[in-house]
Amino acid sequence: MATRRTSDATPSPKPTAPVRPESPAPAKSATPAAVVPVVSATAAPATPAPRKRASDSKPSAPPATDKREQVSPEMRRAMIAESAYLRAERRGFAPGYEAADWLAAEVEVDTLLSAGATTASQ
Repeated sequence: MATRRTSDATPSPKPTAPVRPESPAPAKSATPAAVVPVVSATAAPATPAPRKRASDSKPSAPPATDKREQVSPEMRRAMIAESAYLRAERRGFAPGYEAADWLAAEVEVDTLLSAGATTASQ
């Protein structure tokens, strides 16, 4: 059977252990890789750098005077081959003109490369 407490009965105090002050827990150090920057939605956007005007910049060094120095022999050969192919295509790939197409393509490519060199030096 359960007993009922009356209001005049006071419970006896429980003995308590002496309270020791707790030392704060050591702070966990975050590694730089774990740090994530917080971007505020109200933060002002970064101001873009001012644009440079053509008059602000110093003139650059002139390009090389000879485009042949900039075009490798493999590139020159590829340009000639493409030009020769286009010449053969225009005449319907009729046989017997392969050498003439190649020589004409060489002259065309060399003229274009030398014209580019004179234009670049001016």
